[in-house]
Amino acid sequence: MDLLAAINWNADPEIFHIGSISIRWYGLLFSIAFIAGYQIMSWVFKSEGKTQKDLEALTITMIISTVVGARLGHCLFYDPVYYLSHPIEILMVWKGGLASHGAAIGIMFGLWLFSRRRKKITWLWVLDRIVIVGALAGVFIRTGNFMNSEIIGSPSNLPWSVVFQHVDAIPRHPAQLYEALCYLAIFLFLFFRYKKYKSALPDGQLFGFFLTTVFTARFLLEFIKKEQESFEKSLPLDMGQFLSIPFIILGIYFLYRAWKLKEK
Repeated sequence: MDLLAAINWNADPEIFHIGSISIRWYGLLFSIAFIAGYQIMSWVFKSEGKTQKDLEALTITMIISTVVGARLGHCLFYDPVYYLSHPIEILMVWKGGLASHGAAIGIMFGLWLFSRRRKKITWLWVLDRIVIVGALAGVFIRTGNFMNSEIIGSPSNLPWSVVFQHVDAIPRHPAQLYEALCYLAIFLFLFFRYKKYKSALPDGQLFGFFLTTVFTARFLLEFIKKEQESFEKSLPLDMGQFLSIPFIILGIYFLYRAWKLKEK
């Protein structure tokens, strides 16, 4: 493919810096995801008569469980030998990366702890609503990956291929944008379905839909992504695909469970 026919991408991951402090696109978009999520959950809590105190506790739970889960997921799923030998580097979230599968596990565990301390908020109630903002967060995070020229796609000769100049001179699938668009579609479906039915929805339906669609999209898009770690080249599927399978199965289970509840 003629390089002139591809989109040349040379964005600086850093927006600006003041002294030793730098503001980067990924961090900004990650922050916007939390702010937008807070606004949506504030509307959800008000519309269903939940307290501001519980919303604030939920926000803190989400921040901690997302960051801790995503960081541990990256360290333990993608390079456990190194990080277990250098445990202090697990705390260095600016070095290495974050893993969405780890974030999902962290959030589910964190929300289980959150719901245990509240009689009027069940685990599935909060999961059915938090996945709305989770899908939206995925849009911002994958856009941040695009700004960082990371999680790039495999070589492509399609007219919308992108040359990530910070990486190499090869036209590639903009896999981050494909994923962001998938998450945007999932967010819109979840948001408008919740807005229409709210508490009339059977417990676990939105959560099941989220798991099934998000991780199916992730599984399929991994086929057109460059491997993140060298060890993945020897595997029949990459690590992201192996990790997605249990979430897809869990999502199908909750969809089936919700369908059976609706029949009663």
